[in-house]
Parts: sequence; C-alpha cells; structure tokens
Amino acid sequence: MSEPRVIKKYPNRRLYDTVESRYITLGDIRKLVLERVDFMVIDKKTDEDITRSILLQVIAEQEHHGEPLMSHDFLSQVIRAYGGAMQGYVGSYLEQSLKLLMTQQQQIRDRMRSMVGIDPLGSVAGLAEKNFAQWKALQDQMVTAMMGNAPRTTDNKDDPPKG
Repeated sequence: MSEPRVIKKYPNRRLYDTVESRYITLGDIRKLVLERVDFMVIDKKTDEDITRSILLQVIAEQEHHGEPLMSHDFLSQVIRAYGGAMQGYVGSYLEQSLKLLMTQQQQIRDRMRSMVGIDPLGSVAGLAEKNFAQWKALQDQMVTAMMGNAPRTTDNKDDPPKG
C-alpha cells in the first residue's frame, strides 16, 4: 500500500497539497474523499495529524450548505455520547451502520442495473438534467417572445415598427 498523500496546514489556515504543489480548499479535500484518495493533514507548526479536524470542517461546511444530512436531535445525541461509558461503542456503531447502508444502497443499484440494464439513479439524474434543459429552453423562448411584444418606448410615432 502506498503512503498517504500529505496535506500541510499552515498557521495562516491554508492547506497545501504536497503532491500537486498548490494550495487547496475544503472543497478540494471533499473531492479527495469522494475519489477515495488516501491522505492525511499535518499541522505544519506542530507536525500533529489533524486529518479528523479537517474532515469535521468539511462535514460542517456540507451541513451548512444545502440539505443537511444530520438533524439537530442527531447532533445533540452525538454530543451527549462523548465522555460516556458507551462513547467507543457509539462511534463504532455509527460507522458500521453507515457502511452497511452504503453497501445495501450499492447492492440495490447493482440489482436494478442487472434487471433493467441501466443505473436507475444515474438515469433519474440524467432525466432531471434533460428536463431542466428543456424547461430552461422554454423559459428562454417565453422571455424572447415577451420582449418581442413589449411596448415600444420611442417617442417618434412616425417610425415604422421594428421586428
């Protein structure tokens, strides 16, 4: 197994990807996770591994934008689990539950693909994109038509109508 990619966090809060030799954002860290790239984030000043902290920041950013994954009640329960006798168990339970959910989701996709011959979720996403493009084209046509029929604001009534 190869060494994990090293990301350095500088005191100015910037993240530096040592493989690509460039500064990156939390969005770039999210992409690395989605692409299953093995990496670790090291604090440049202390040489401490702060990967978990950065991953929590990525989660917080995701929760802040769009539809949140975790409810207020869920987050409160997680906070309450810290320091209790079951803390290690709760973390392991949540991790295993999420792995099982992801495995089951992939199995359902695979079964649907074998029955129908296509990825149903991919098909729905493609259909949604196609519908959006058609809706946008229709909207553009309507705006163009309305602009063509808009009242003229010229003061010279002797000019022939344009169009």
